[in-house]
Amino acid sequence: MFADTVPTGDAWSILFAGGVAGVALIALLVVLSVVALALVVEHLLTIRRSVLMPTGLADQVCKHLSSTQLPAAAESCQKQPSALAAVLHAGLRETAGGWPAVEKGMEEALAEQSARLLRKIDYLSVIGNIAPMIGLLGTVIGMIFAFQEVANTQGAARAAELASGIYQALVSTVGGLIVAIPSLAAFAVFRNRVDQVIAETAEQAQEAIGPLKRSLQAQAQPPAPPRG
Repeated sequence: MFADTVPTGDAWSILFAGGVAGVALIALLVVLSVVALALVVEHLLTIRRSVLMPTGLADQVCKHLSSTQLPAAAESCQKQPSALAAVLHAGLRETAGGWPAVEKGMEEALAEQSARLLRKIDYLSVIGNIAPMIGLLGTVIGMIFAFQEVANTQGAARAAELASGIYQALVSTVGGLIVAIPSLAAFAVFRNRVDQVIAETAEQAQEAIGPLKRSLQAQAQPPAPPRG
């Protein structure tokens, strides 16, 4: 697995010092890093307020509901597909069941949107957890080869030879950490962003649906008894 001589200190010599197995693991880590970078870019473009909560949608729905124009409010949601639109549309579909049904529909849609976004960013967490394990695998393989050298030479292997093999084996561990740390950091950032955006989506949905809430609650109140 290891080269016969201690590699020089340049980056390429260190990266490819682990032989075929080491190069294969480094290549796998490179692929994971590219995937992680692509995910980060995609999340930066899609997990944004302007995408999940289009500007003006809540005001449009609120205006239509104030005029009791339910079809127009539903049409506004369909024209601007987003997390906010999905939550509002889920509530509007349940108007026949009264306000409790509308509220339940919105809560379920909000939970679904939150779960969808969290599943989307979970891949960064998976990469962040897998990468160190791949690096550790490379280190273990390297240690096996190093101690195999000791066994083959019946303990006559020089300390310099063992040190060379061990530090070459540790290269994959360093590579795994280099991939894992940014991936987990990005996952934490996007998780906080998702939580914040979902909270704001719930707030905007409640404000937009306010006229419908008052209307349905007024309809549900029993009529006042006639005065004797």
